[in-house]
Amino acid sequence: MNSRRNFLKNSVLLSTGAFLSSDLLATVKKNISANEKIGVGVIGCRGQGWSNLNALLKVPEVECVALCDIDENVLIQRKAELEKLNIRPKIYGDYRKLLNDKDVDAVVIATPDHWHCLQMIDACAAGKDIFCEKPVSNSIFEAQLMNKAVRRYNRVVQVAQWQRSQQHFKDAIAYVHSGKLGKISSTKTWMYRGGSTALPVVANSPVPAGVNYDTWLGPAKKRPFNKNRFHYEFRWFWDYAGGLMTDWGVHLIDMVLLGMKAGIPKSVMATGGKYVFSADARETPDIQMALYDFGNFQMSWEHNMATGVGLYNMSHGIAFIGENGTLLLNRGGWEVKPEKDKLEAVLWTKSVDRGLDLHAANFIEVVKSRKKEDLNCPFDAGAQVAIVSHFGNVALRAGEKIYWDAAKNKFNSEKATQLVKPVYQNGWKLPVV
Repeated sequence: MNSRRNFLKNSVLLSTGAFLSSDLLATVKKNISANEKIGVGVIGCRGQGWSNLNALLKVPEVECVALCDIDENVLIQRKAELEKLNIRPKIYGDYRKLLNDKDVDAVVIATPDHWHCLQMIDACAAGKDIFCEKPVSNSIFEAQLMNKAVRRYNRVVQVAQWQRSQQHFKDAIAYVHSGKLGKISSTKTWMYRGGSTALPVVANSPVPAGVNYDTWLGPAKKRPFNKNRFHYEFRWFWDYAGGLMTDWGVHLIDMVLLGMKAGIPKSVMATGGKYVFSADARETPDIQMALYDFGNFQMSWEHNMATGVGLYNMSHGIAFIGENGTLLLNRGGWEVKPEKDKLEAVLWTKSVDRGLDLHAANFIEVVKSRKKEDLNCPFDAGAQVAIVSHFGNVALRAGEKIYWDAAKNKFNSEKATQLVKPVYQNGWKLPVV
């Protein structure tokens, strides 16, 4: 009981701020024995991987023992930053060598989407627990394979959809489940990404010094190096990611699936294109709408990179539209707007916690307890919303209304079905599970 109380107290202490200090880390971790430590390795440590590691380090038991990246410049930078905290991890350029490291108990996978499937399944086979970035995959078939691997190898896998760990999201979904909104026939999700600018077309260029570009490409099509397809911007190219539909869609659509206890939609249709920045380098659409039919309700997704003023005057959000009222929810908070006098209003309730920190702490608790049912975002939930989000992109790219045949694991359209399973390149093979 005392160790449990200390775990919670220390986790709260470290979660109060975004930044770590060596003094604070030393204070909280000083009573942790060697047997209690959980060695974490990070695969992809430039952006979100670094944020995930910082959240995990706030949990007293966590010790960063290894970093892996294909960019030596990133590794040098992160190693130096960790040394300021008296943390000295081993450095790897090949994730498979990190997975062979017996000091690594759990891994963070925060590489571009097209790498998630191979790395997560290899991590499962190596006996590691996993904190996996979203979306879990770059295709429908990969998400299905990964789900099989999690079950086969019996690993603890938390998907980094950290909204599920925030109290105001939990409260809002509980309200939806209460039935007070009455029958909900319509839901909406949206992301209006104000502040976006065109991504100028640039010529191919030599690979930057220190970058293992062949490894970065991995199973994706072989192409000359172009900085537009590299750090961060990779998400706008189909080879590596799915644009805003999957980048933000998995966060927001996840709340609809959770609130409506929904499965896979019966049909999807979508429209969109490059209307805002028609001549820029991106492949994925800057404006897109998708309409999902779940049988007993519908859901819409829309994104717009031209403005930050979205539906209900919210830049991003989720709407549950019931016969008695509408519940609005985003990362800032939630509220309920009554339909005439059918319901008591719920005034805007602000978010007061740090979702990623709570999500990381939840992951480590389950790594220790092995009670996978306690995960706030287990892999099957992450796989489901990734698949639903991919449906929106498949409908757009196929240019058809698509219907899913679960028994045959294919769409009614051959053009759409061709987008279910990726073709791996450069000698890499889809895993067999």
